[in-house]
Amino acid sequence: MTDETRAFYDDLANDYHLVLADWDRSIAWQSDVLDRLIGEEIGGDRIAILDCACGIGTQAIGLALRGHRVHATDLSPNSVERARHEAARRGASLTFGVADLRTLPDHVDDTFDVVLAFDNALPHLLSEEDVQRAVAAMAGRLRRGGLLLASIRDYDRILAERPAGEVPRLLDNAAGRRIVFQLWDWAPDGLTYDLRLFLLRHQDEQWETQEHVTRYRALRRDELTAALDKAGLTEIRWLMPEESGYYQPIVTARKP
Repeated sequence: MTDETRAFYDDLANDYHLVLADWDRSIAWQSDVLDRLIGEEIGGDRIAILDCACGIGTQAIGLALRGHRVHATDLSPNSVERARHEAARRGASLTFGVADLRTLPDHVDDTFDVVLAFDNALPHLLSEEDVQRAVAAMAGRLRRGGLLLASIRDYDRILAERPAGEVPRLLDNAAGRRIVFQLWDWAPDGLTYDLRLFLLRHQDEQWETQEHVTRYRALRRDELTAALDKAGLTEIRWLMPEESGYYQPIVTARKP
């Protein structure tokens, strides 16, 4: 992760919910999927969870509202502050901090039953070394028998096609009328791409355009599996969307 990654999410924090069709529904739906997966793997109530890529709180807030004990961290101070505000507004009880995925032990002292990083967070790490550092740091915050959960885009499929982006979506609800789309500019080696997120908002009878740029690594499933294994995690398995009900592939792993 770089200063540019932090700036991308800092700049987007106040408007990130507009990228989603209905953020409140996303909070409820994603927490439903995660609560079910965690229940199947861990069981019990009030699970101690570290969401170490919390963004504006989509997963963390929903899980806290379901009664889990959640600590949420992110690289972006603005995103963490937005998540804190949104949690308070919804009556969700959880704690927050600012932390880089690679240096979690420097900022988070406790250990947890579950550590999660969702919504394609790990591919912001552009080198194998940084992915390994982040995975090892996440594993280090797990209690014995704890569960790591992460989701990434399906880069195994994406690398075969190298798409130029995502088609525009017209969204129109209480949050306002807007158009959202992405352009992906691939590096010559095909291993990384610059994502250009465009958010067009209809306000005062005219369209206003925002552009936000960040870089991703096309992280394949076998690469992330190898990093998890090297970090000493076991029982590594991948759940595809048709099995999990989530929109991205999810990897689960245990700390022995």
